[in-house]
Amino acid sequence: MSIREDSPAGSGIDPRPPFEREHPPVLDSPLPDPPVSRSRQVLLYMLIVGLPAALVLTGLWLGVRHYGGHNAVTAGGVRTTAADTFAHLLLALAIVLVLCHLMSRLFLRMAQPGVIGEICLGIVLGPSLLGLLWPGGYHWLLPESLNGSINVLAQLGLIFFMFLVGYELDLSQVRGRGRVVLMISHVGIAVPMLSGVLLALVGYSSLAPDGVGFVPFALFFAVSMSITAFPVLARILIDRRMERTRLGALALACAAIGDVTAWCLLTVVVAATGHSSGFGVVRTLLCTGAFSALMWGVIRPALARLEGAGRESEPRRLSDAAVLPALLAAIMLTALATDRIGIHAIFGAFLLGVIVPRGSVTVEVASARMRDLTVTLLLPLFFVYSGLRTEFGLFGSDRGLWGWCLTITAVAVVGKWGSTVLVARGLRIPGTEALALGTLMNCRGLTELIVLNVGLDLKVITPTLFTMFVTMALVSTVMTSPVLTLIDRLANSRRNRKDDNDPQRGDRGRRHGGLDDRHLPEADVQG
Repeated sequence: MSIREDSPAGSGIDPRPPFEREHPPVLDSPLPDPPVSRSRQVLLYMLIVGLPAALVLTGLWLGVRHYGGHNAVTAGGVRTTAADTFAHLLLALAIVLVLCHLMSRLFLRMAQPGVIGEICLGIVLGPSLLGLLWPGGYHWLLPESLNGSINVLAQLGLIFFMFLVGYELDLSQVRGRGRVVLMISHVGIAVPMLSGVLLALVGYSSLAPDGVGFVPFALFFAVSMSITAFPVLARILIDRRMERTRLGALALACAAIGDVTAWCLLTVVVAATGHSSGFGVVRTLLCTGAFSALMWGVIRPALARLEGAGRESEPRRLSDAAVLPALLAAIMLTALATDRIGIHAIFGAFLLGVIVPRGSVTVEVASARMRDLTVTLLLPLFFVYSGLRTEFGLFGSDRGLWGWCLTITAVAVVGKWGSTVLVARGLRIPGTEALALGTLMNCRGLTELIVLNVGLDLKVITPTLFTMFVTMALVSTVMTSPVLTLIDRLANSRRNRKDDNDPQRGDRGRRHGGLDDRHLPEADVQG
């Protein structure tokens, strides 16, 4: 408490320090002019400031005459300096952010998640469209000199985003639904993986990169066919107000388990790609398991004690201002650890997000601040970077490549959707709800892009196959909302016909919209 607060009111004691009482500050009086004439001030300024400035200019002139003043140029005669690259990066960032916002708003008006618009913008700004229609504008906006900077920012945004995915992964939704959730999610992964391996058997000779063995190629092909985009699926459910229905909760739980399973499988693929011997693969997987056990058994309780879980009943050992820097540092270190182990850096960030204590207000606030920066600035750069790597021009007029693109898309959609619908019907989930669940689980979106970029970085797939998978991811994601609307109308139509035939339940039935979850058996959902 300050001195002014300690002094009793009305005591007559001046609370100011003795020096301040004897020499009160004069706040409003101007500074007096020094006793020097104006001409002397000008002469003094010229001597003290003007003379050194003149000497500096003289030294620069002598240096130019002796050493030359030409700037470094590239082989093509184009001046490229760090300052020029930075200035161009700032301009490109401004244009990309504005276009991302506009494209996101456009897709929202089309009843599509805004992130799909941002993904499409990345393809539009890449060589597939802008580079094809206006090569000069494409090279001006995104020259090759910016690729390194965009890649670094994109990878940083990807690490932050994977932490947020892990943090927002609510595994409590699985409780009470374990049997049904595991059955649906794992069948929805196993069948597409089988179809991926079969396609890899047929296309290995024509689609695999040189020097890549069949096992890593087939495993990556299989994992890419089995992905479900948990973040995009959650966004679709929220937009359609289905996240609190039993159908929505079941879809989120299945997607959560599928997400964790897919990342575990991708870990195996990365380990198999990075080592030619089985011993190296086993060693990488053992190190990954040990690191995961360390994070879950040691780091997780330590974080809970350090933060105090943000509850009033427990003392907080970390100040609010220190939470965000500590969180960012932890993300970097865990990403570095998994990168050094031999798997991708995104796994460390994802695992940290899973183990961070829930219920902490300070962590939630810090995560929200991180989300704003990541989603607004860094993630759009990841879409642009992915768009730069997507080249439909690689297909050319080759009907075989276009046929492979169509085949991969069709097999991926039918395999994921069909297997989910069949197992849901086998678990006595009604037809329209089973169709909707299959449609939701078929949504791939952003998660698929992340997996594909990992594969392209590892050189386990070619840019041509990368473009095919990007096409499959876009088609399967864009079709989600329209197909859900169609199924909703079908459910409404059937329900209205039943209500017309049964007047006693007519009014009650019409109050429930199409994909209402009241027909889902509670026992089946809970498992």
